[in-house]
Amino acid sequence: MRNAWNASIRAGRSPAAAIARLSSAEIDAFAKDWDFWARDDQLPPAGDWLTWLMIGGRGAGKTRAGAEWVRAMAAGRPGYASAPAGRIALVGETLADVRDVMIEGVSGLLAVHRRDERPLWQPSRRRLEWPNGAYALCFSSEDPESLRGPQFEAAWADELGKWRHGEATWDMLQFGLRLGDLPRQLVTTTPRTTKLMKRLIAAERTVVTRAGTGANLANLAPGFLERVLGRYKGTRLGRQEIDGELIEDRADALWSRDAIEALRVESAPELQRIAVAVDPPASRRRGADACGIVACGLAGDGTAYVLADRSVAEVKPAAWAAAAVGLYRALDADILVAEVNQGGDMVASVIGEVDPHIPVTPVRATRGKYLRAEPVAALYAQGRVRHAGTFPQLEDELADFGPEGLSNGRSPDRLDALVWALTALMLKGAGEPRVRMI
Repeated sequence: MRNAWNASIRAGRSPAAAIARLSSAEIDAFAKDWDFWARDDQLPPAGDWLTWLMIGGRGAGKTRAGAEWVRAMAAGRPGYASAPAGRIALVGETLADVRDVMIEGVSGLLAVHRRDERPLWQPSRRRLEWPNGAYALCFSSEDPESLRGPQFEAAWADELGKWRHGEATWDMLQFGLRLGDLPRQLVTTTPRTTKLMKRLIAAERTVVTRAGTGANLANLAPGFLERVLGRYKGTRLGRQEIDGELIEDRADALWSRDAIEALRVESAPELQRIAVAVDPPASRRRGADACGIVACGLAGDGTAYVLADRSVAEVKPAAWAAAAVGLYRALDADILVAEVNQGGDMVASVIGEVDPHIPVTPVRATRGKYLRAEPVAALYAQGRVRHAGTFPQLEDELADFGPEGLSNGRSPDRLDALVWALTALMLKGAGEPRVRMI
């Protein structure tokens, strides 16, 4: 099939003309030629891996990849298996999920096979049997003990992050993978921050591939991604379900992602005062920390709104000063707050060179970052700060900031700028003077 197609293309025919020359049987075979149509992340990785962990967003093509892998394993297709895998396990969150998604779904096992090779589905026996004698049995994470006893050469585990009894089901599956020269398993799942998922990612013989929903856009309903992105882009749910990101939580962080989500609004009301805060980088060396630039506004009812995060990786003073001034002008802000611990008078001077008419309020930190951040985190806990939109990188810092700072050891530049802005709007002169206005 591939050779006939390539020959037509080399002969100068357009793809449409090449397809027109195919018979109905050839078109059906062409449509089922997975190795031709699949993306690289949907094809099995090279090497002697034991677990292929495919993490993807909703609609990223995980089910199709899983079904095609099982199809190839059952057939013993070169590049997938040295011989047909005679016994295969299909494990999902529930038996209904195995049936409705993995087997009978639009991208499931029945759909991806050609008519002449399609396996016989026996729902009452929870068994799928191929013409060559290979068969697959269905299992649910709700019943880990059902995996005790059977043995397999391969397994497809779907939506591992949602499994009811994840650890127990996974352990029972591992005991059953004991047939053949190299028993393997494919896990297709949207990301969930579970102990099991973390353990699998860190395992020595696990290979991880990732794909967002956008990678499969051509196969989704028109407008789907646009509608979904319009509502969820940048939120924790969107980053997890659309972008396929594994979103970590830190137990000792001052902020939680759930709390931030609960305080999110689409837009801010009329504001009485707007502050832009700048946390300049400590060094001008390449690779140094970024410059935090965050804007917040205060409404008449005393609620503050985070309006923008325009932080830049640029460490040259003229560049970050221009970015800060640009945000100040765009929002018609009232005050520009700049930390001067590192740069002293230079900070106000650099901003003044970009626009001498902007009132710069220099601030100097007299306490550590964590102590400065605590009263601002308390404002969030009281429901007095809301995010008008999504700010993924800023929110990552908030949810990862604990007593020892960020877990990666870098400076929380965006968080610092947020703290300066909200302190200027809501905490100046209140309580213990953790920040001293100059």
